[in-house]
Amino acid sequence: MSKPSMSMKVLYGEQNEQVLATQAESLQNAGFSVQTAIGRKAIQQALNQGQFDLVILGPTLSRDDRHHLPYMVKKASATARVLVMHTDGSRHPYVDGNIDTGEDMEHLVKKIAALQQPKTMAAGAGK
Repeated sequence: MSKPSMSMKVLYGEQNEQVLATQAESLQNAGFSVQTAIGRKAIQQALNQGQFDLVILGPTLSRDDRHHLPYMVKKASATARVLVMHTDGSRHPYVDGNIDTGEDMEHLVKKIAALQQPKTMAAGAGK
């Protein structure tokens, strides 16, 4: 498994504080620099105050938040990537990656590492 980039700035948002604390700690232990936000308003505020390479929208956010926040992320930064957890296979035009319900932290770390690859390589891979 490839080592995550320590320079990658990650914003991780959840609605539930306990889930956020546990998951954020796991991501930090995996080598990511993580800023956390609880709820939609806090995520929006963080987006307005800083630049992030990756925004992770966690499973305890409402389905509505997981649908609308990707638009807000891309509006704040066209280069930020968005990863949505708990998607049950659904796809969204502003989402760069997703994790379906039931996936473990190791799968999430692998997905993040794949998103660290340059966009041009990922786009050319399907040709």
